[in-house]
Amino acid sequence: MKGKIIKIAPDKQDERRELRAELDWLLSLTTAQRFEMMFRKSREMAEELLKRGHRKPVEIVKRA
Repeated sequence: MKGKIIKIAPDKQDERRELRAELDWLLSLTTAQRFEMMFRKSREMAEELLKRGHRKPVEIVKRA
């Protein structure tokens, strides 16, 4: 998963250009790569929440 580096002058930040570059990069990935990246980020976020004292989210239980 190699990304391109977009060079933007500090005084000329172009959000549209940055977003376009990000979307182009994501489109260059396969569906499997995008899902793997999403799952990895989800795990990282859950671990960070636990480190900061937040407990695990409420689990869904089946009621009889």
